[in-house]
Amino acid sequence: MKDLSVKFDLENSEYFTALRLVAGAVCSLAERDVDAAEDFKVCVTEGAIILKNCGFKSVNAVFSAQGGAKAQLSGEGGSPAEAENELSLALIGALVEKCSIDKKDGVISSLTLEL
Repeated sequence: MKDLSVKFDLENSEYFTALRLVAGAVCSLAERDVDAAEDFKVCVTEGAIILKNCGFKSVNAVFSAQGGAKAQLSGEGGSPAEAENELSLALIGALVEKCSIDKKDGVISSLTLEL
């Protein structure tokens, strides 16, 4: 499977369900079990919430199922600013094998999650 890229509006919470569905499909392709898929979906959702909290209008999500489930979430548009995300970051840290965070001017601008 090549990478799958989707872009969702962060201002409308209905798109979070679609983002979770894509994450679940990637886990299925990566042959992850149901529990791992649920953890990954939670982390993808929390990643999008972090970007929303930081003031981004949309998220560009690039998924891969090669060598495990992977998602790179990048914030786009809006007026990025620092925000409180400790709980979301702690949850992500507890549920995925690897999480990389990129910041621009002290603001979280993208996250890479691997399961």
